[in-house]
Amino acid sequence: MPRWKSLPSELPEKDRQLIVQLRRLKDHSGLGLAALAAKTGYSRSSWERYLNGKQPVPRKAVEELAKVCGTDPTKLLVLHEVAERQPPEPAAEPVAEPAAGTGAVGEGEESGAAAVADERPRTRTSGVPEPGVPEPGSRPSVRRVPLRYALAGALAAAAVAFAAGLLVAGGDGGGGEETAKQVTYGPGRTYDCDHAGRKDGAAYAGHSTTVEALVGINGSGPDVVEVQCQLQRHGFDPGEVDGLYGPGVESAVQEFQKARKLVSDGIVGPDTWAELRR
Repeated sequence: MPRWKSLPSELPEKDRQLIVQLRRLKDHSGLGLAALAAKTGYSRSSWERYLNGKQPVPRKAVEELAKVCGTDPTKLLVLHEVAERQPPEPAAEPVAEPAAGTGAVGEGEESGAAAVADERPRTRTSGVPEPGVPEPGSRPSVRRVPLRYALAGALAAAAVAFAAGLLVAGGDGGGGEETAKQVTYGPGRTYDCDHAGRKDGAAYAGHSTTVEALVGINGSGPDVVEVQCQLQRHGFDPGEVDGLYGPGVESAVQEFQKARKLVSDGIVGPDTWAELRR
């Protein structure tokens, strides 16, 4: 597997997260850039620019990469949405002062959600401002924030929270009761494996039913417990079944992938799940 170049240091964190996931998916598929070009509507040089952070990745390219690699594009598209909606740089905020003695808002001033509560001026005692006490002779000012900035910030925050929920191991909703209870996975806590559980010919250990979630290093949750149980069932020692995807689990996954003639990248995706469920 080729070694990736480091992403540009100035690349925004949300773009970096998207590209890391696209790189993992591409490596997991075993396809080279030339093969991607042959299977998608984008050239080899375009994929090189996208995957090295030199150019923003089009939404259509994300969809085509997921399709070629045989995975659901939903999680990647959420990341793309988050990266695409970077909050705009805040512009200088105009300040309007009410006419003396009236308390009325100045001409052209926005009202409602676009206005921020009055900031109280402070009096000075020995040259130090004292919060909450009006300064004699001063007039309160009203600061407003353009509505489009407030909406953009709220949308970005909601998208980040949604993406985080999807990308955490176990975020596919397959973890059963423990997922609903938001179980915290950490050292010292272990879980039992139901090695006799099967459904429609596939093996399940009772912690997750996913067959496509991407699970990798530093992940945690019911999907990781399921990986550990299935590795154990196949005779590959993941260490304690604690729901934490550490180096020991990654090493066991790589050995399992080698034994099944899969790409040995230590990331559990659809192909590895299919073998684990046998």
